[in-house]
Amino acid sequence: MPPTIFSNSIEDIHKHYKKYKKIVIKPLDGYAGKNILFLTKKFSKPKVSLFIKKYNYLMVQKYLNKVKFGDKRVFIIKGKVKGAIKRVPRAGSNLSNISQGGKAFKTNLNKFEKKVSNHVAKILKKNNIYFAGIDLISGKLIGDINVTSPTGLIQFKQLTGINLAEYFWDKLKLK
Repeated sequence: MPPTIFSNSIEDIHKHYKKYKKIVIKPLDGYAGKNILFLTKKFSKPKVSLFIKKYNYLMVQKYLNKVKFGDKRVFIIKGKVKGAIKRVPRAGSNLSNISQGGKAFKTNLNKFEKKVSNHVAKILKKNNIYFAGIDLISGKLIGDINVTSPTGLIQFKQLTGINLAEYFWDKLKLK
């Protein structure tokens, strides 16, 4: 993961900003690229204070410049990495989420991305999580482990012809 803290302390968040110069702030229960605060030019104490007041604990990460080239959504089913799509933000955005205007492309995982994804897959299976989507930027897990509704299956099917939703249900029936 990129350098990450979980905090509701304005002082700790400001220290993280001072150290890395650019940060991303997300509520712990966020989804679909909503309610994400990017501090890439200056630290805004009023904005961060409002975020803390609204969401309490926050995930604060070093901003990864390569997000402009997109991320990879990796699909994990029953402890196995089953595929991935690359999601690229629309012009002028940092958000690669499809619901935020990102576009999906066919992709493969490199050796390091496979290693990271397989490691996470084992942990998920051990914790009885049978379907998840994880997001990688430049091979780094960005902390999002989507277990309630991992999106991108439709785009994966359109790009590859493989229906992972059917695969998931077939595997679940065998359980």
